[in-house]
Amino acid sequence: MRFMMLMIPQGYESAEPGTLPGAEQIKAMMQYNYALQEAGVLRTLEGLHPPSMGARVSFRDGKPRVTDGPFPEAKEVLGGYWVIEVGSREEAIEWAKRCPGADNETIEVRQVMEMDAFPDEVREEVQAFETTQQR
Repeated sequence: MRFMMLMIPQGYESAEPGTLPGAEQIKAMMQYNYALQEAGVLRTLEGLHPPSMGARVSFRDGKPRVTDGPFPEAKEVLGGYWVIEVGSREEAIEWAKRCPGADNETIEVRQVMEMDAFPDEVREEVQAFETTQQR
């Protein structure tokens, strides 16, 4: 089972463009990342720039609308994520608990939708798409 662990740092929604974590925070996080890697469960990870450097595309009446960051109405934003592959939800939660998160950080653990959970007609559509991507 694959799980996405979403880092939600409180206060990041109002961070200035170019805001980066400190060296000590990065060092602690890299030790955690190495532990995930050494255990063979890490599939990918990325940190994200603050919302002040982003954009949102919303859809109303079938038309896209672009809003540049920051997003003052945002209460929670992503600071980064990991994708891990483990045997259970409980194991994913145990990995999240090992993260050296700060007092203002929360990790949300969400299972990734796997194709075998979908009905045959959905899997056929996905297979058709994957076939066109291989050309």
